[in-house]
Amino acid sequence: MTTTSAAGSRSAAISAVGLAKSYGDKVVLDGIDLHIPEGTVFALLGPSGAGKTTTLQILSTLVGADAGRVHVAGHDLAREADAVRRAIGVTGQFAAVDNLLTTRENLILMADLRHLGRVEGRRRADELLARFDLTEAASKAVVTLSGDMRRRLDLAMTLIGDPRVIFLDEPTTGLDPRSRRVIWNIIRELVAEQGVTVLLTTRYLEEADRLADRIAVLDYGRLVAEGTAAELKRRVPGAHIRVRFNNPHHLDVAADLFRATTCDDETLTLDIPGDDSIPTLRTLLDTLDDAAIRAESLTVHTPDLDDVFLALTGRAHADRAPGAGRPWPNRRNPR
Repeated sequence: MTTTSAAGSRSAAISAVGLAKSYGDKVVLDGIDLHIPEGTVFALLGPSGAGKTTTLQILSTLVGADAGRVHVAGHDLAREADAVRRAIGVTGQFAAVDNLLTTRENLILMADLRHLGRVEGRRRADELLARFDLTEAASKAVVTLSGDMRRRLDLAMTLIGDPRVIFLDEPTTGLDPRSRRVIWNIIRELVAEQGVTVLLTTRYLEEADRLADRIAVLDYGRLVAEGTAAELKRRVPGAHIRVRFNNPHHLDVAADLFRATTCDDETLTLDIPGDDSIPTLRTLLDTLDDAAIRAESLTVHTPDLDDVFLALTGRAHADRAPGAGRPWPNRRNPR
């Protein structure tokens, strides 16, 4: 079965309706719906225990659902589980590699498990070694590799069977910022060049912001929001325009013109509630022009995904820096 989004002609790589799962009295998924178009990156966010990993486990046939209708890569999950497995690749939270084998031997082992055949399996292994910049490490035991190289190998093993849908469960956890960006680039290339669909969970909100075409937020087993990063950010109050002036007099006059603002006498800046829409900016500039006030600079500040996460789940994200994302005060604040 192939479903098509009402928003466009792109077919769904993953479609779930009423997906539910409980363990005893604990409800893990409470009837969620998903529609993920082909050739896109979809990020699933949520606090620990929200149901993210369980969702991936069900969609990748590792765990059975209690209820719901699911199609993955055009196959019914309940009736065609083997066909789903042939069409997908899965990378878990921890690198599933054999430390006693070499890098190349790990890839060949996966090729054998995929029944690619001796010649094709070795050709595919060498191709992925080159693609993931692991050729020089091909003959090294995996136990000697860095965390970044092990993660790249794990992702390469996921791709050995040329899957159309890839599930990534926190793929960059534990990696340094540089290594994380290497993985991001690989994911972008897979989607842009091969049309692969990626469903990922992540604890790094910047990762979802940078990679995902659409983001869904899970909380207590329910989808509480879905949309693009920009759409989700617009749901959270706190957007403001920061105007910098070149003298205190202009700052004081502007502070009297705009109500509900934050004024900083030291930096000569004024924060005015508003978004980045053309009408909002035009009205602000026209007001300043009418008062013969000159602005030195203007920047628009919008809520980030940390703010979205906090607003939608009612709790701070675990990786939020101390003090980050505090509401800016609605008062004059000289320093």
